[in-house]
Amino acid sequence: MNESPEDAFTQIVLEIFKVSGMLNTEGDIMAGEFGLSSARWKVLGATAQAEHTLTVSEIARIIGQSRQATQRLVDAMKKDLLLTVADNPKHKRSKLVILTNKGEKIYRQLWNKQLPWAAAGAEALTKSELYSTLSAMKKLSQHFAGN
Repeated sequence: MNESPEDAFTQIVLEIFKVSGMLNTEGDIMAGEFGLSSARWKVLGATAQAEHTLTVSEIARIIGQSRQATQRLVDAMKKDLLLTVADNPKHKRSKLVILTNKGEKIYRQLWNKQLPWAAAGAEALTKSELYSTLSAMKKLSQHFAGN
């Protein structure tokens, strides 16, 4: 192992790009049954798992996309009756994004569908590797978010 830390980091980044593409493809396949893309599933997930109602900007930060791209997704999902928006008492122009009953139902179905897939993926790593990877990804996320 004569790699420098910079070389190792670059290799990690390249693997993350590869795995990210694979995860998007897998997400598209799973979500496709419900007429969704992995991008729309990410918006559903961010909205469903949030501890409070989110704005488009907050959803964008959570899923790692631009506010504009996330706004386009939210607008399309409103037309599909998966999301609705409400006035934000803290900011007049920044609406709050809310799952509709249809959106909640589809999210729950997708959650249940992905559980066996997640279990199979977790088996590819030891418990130690799984939690070490999670910790490393969180640290990288915080680093690039400027925290």
